[in-house]
Amino acid sequence: MKRLLTVSLLGAAMAAGSAQARDYDTVRIGVDIPYVPMEYRTPSGELAGFDIELGNALCKQAELKCNWVEQGWDGIIPGLMSRKFDAIMSSMTINDERRQQVLFSDPYLVPPSAWFAPTSTSLAGVESSDLKDKNIGVQRGTVQDSYVTDKFGDVANIQRYASADDVAVDMETGRLDIAFLDYPTGQAALLKGGKYKTMGELMTEPKEYFGDGFGIAFRQRDEDLAETFNKALATLKSNGTYDEIHDKYFNEDGTNAPQAGD
Repeated sequence: MKRLLTVSLLGAAMAAGSAQARDYDTVRIGVDIPYVPMEYRTPSGELAGFDIELGNALCKQAELKCNWVEQGWDGIIPGLMSRKFDAIMSSMTINDERRQQVLFSDPYLVPPSAWFAPTSTSLAGVESSDLKDKNIGVQRGTVQDSYVTDKFGDVANIQRYASADDVAVDMETGRLDIAFLDYPTGQAALLKGGKYKTMGELMTEPKEYFGDGFGIAFRQRDEDLAETFNKALATLKSNGTYDEIHDKYFNEDGTNAPQAGD
């Protein structure tokens, strides 16, 4: 699900992150808000979401003090490299391009991507012939952006937005014909109220785009810190805590579970 940064944006920041790895008592975790149901603020201003709750549980299991640091997506890997924070837990897809820049934890969630369109759409499918001259909405810098740009950029109009909520606004006004988002986020933004539907198959292939699921990103020198989180994740999966948190946000089929106030 979320998101692709080019190597050219990162050179200076990577150089700043080349200092020796160190021991951590307090871990600062970068997160891009909002990305419902993964990370968002409640009406009272508290951080919530699957990433937030799982991250807090991982830190508790690892006996680490953790602080969340909000950072816009375009600057999230540069922020890690420049030591603004020590890890990224923000629905970041593990893929080969990012592996050149950061060290990933084991995957903690493997979400699909999906096409979303109005229930009244005249589109017959999601092939190039169907999408010719159509307006496709994506979240800027995501793996979905990369996929749509490469596959449909020469036949369709790609409209890029800062958030899935912004995509939903332009779907509502009719400026977009269809959107391509990670499924949990698209479900949260568009599938309430019966105005929209998914089209085509839920997608986790090709791996070139959709990677190996979501992982926590670290500076490449911080192997010990990454291993600490991997061990904590394995423990949470074995003792049932992971399933408890997962089932709070997702149904067995991968759709989003109802939240309070839904």
